[in-house]
Amino acid sequence: MKFFLDTANVEEVKPLLEMGIVDGITTNPSLIAASGRKFNDVIAEMCELVSGPVSAEVAATDYDTMLQEGRFLADISSNVAVKVPLTLDGLKVCRALADEGTMVNVTLCFSSGQALLAAKAGATFISPFVGRLDDIGHVGMQLIEEICMIYDNYPELETEVLAASIRSPLHIVEAAQAGAHVATIPPKLIHQLLKHPLTDSGLATFVKDWEKTGQRII
Repeated sequence: MKFFLDTANVEEVKPLLEMGIVDGITTNPSLIAASGRKFNDVIAEMCELVSGPVSAEVAATDYDTMLQEGRFLADISSNVAVKVPLTLDGLKVCRALADEGTMVNVTLCFSSGQALLAAKAGATFISPFVGRLDDIGHVGMQLIEEICMIYDNYPELETEVLAASIRSPLHIVEAAQAGAHVATIPPKLIHQLLKHPLTDSGLATFVKDWEKTGQRII
């Protein structure tokens, strides 16, 4: 499973790149607003940092303006994936951009039917929102399972399932078990996924025992 970092903070990306685990970046209007920076500058910097897809979301909601914005964003870099909402106009824009060779991330997916439509419209990625479904009493991860099953039934559908609204390390593991191609993850969850108390205690024991030997490797 590929890991995309869900952030608009360039400084959060750099240390994780050194681990070799970052396959792409996703951003959204809320993350951009929190960064306090200019949207286009953030996208351009992210595209320089990573070779994988960098999702940049359109701000408009009507077809003509979304298409115009999508083309502008795609011109920033060849690894921009234009992010559009799962609406009628959004899927029309998806088809137009896909036909032009632009990667498209269709966002705000909350049903397997929506995911099927997005795939047929040529989406590169579909972003089902796991955590937001959990918030209203549904089992968000069940949607990931359903979409993966449907896509697996039709190999001609090349859309990748991008598990979004990930809230915990368990979500990451469950998304991988369900067969999601990608998980978009807040950087803090990468650090949580890394940590385990038994790893820490085991390392502390090894260090203590090594010190007793009085040896050095170099």
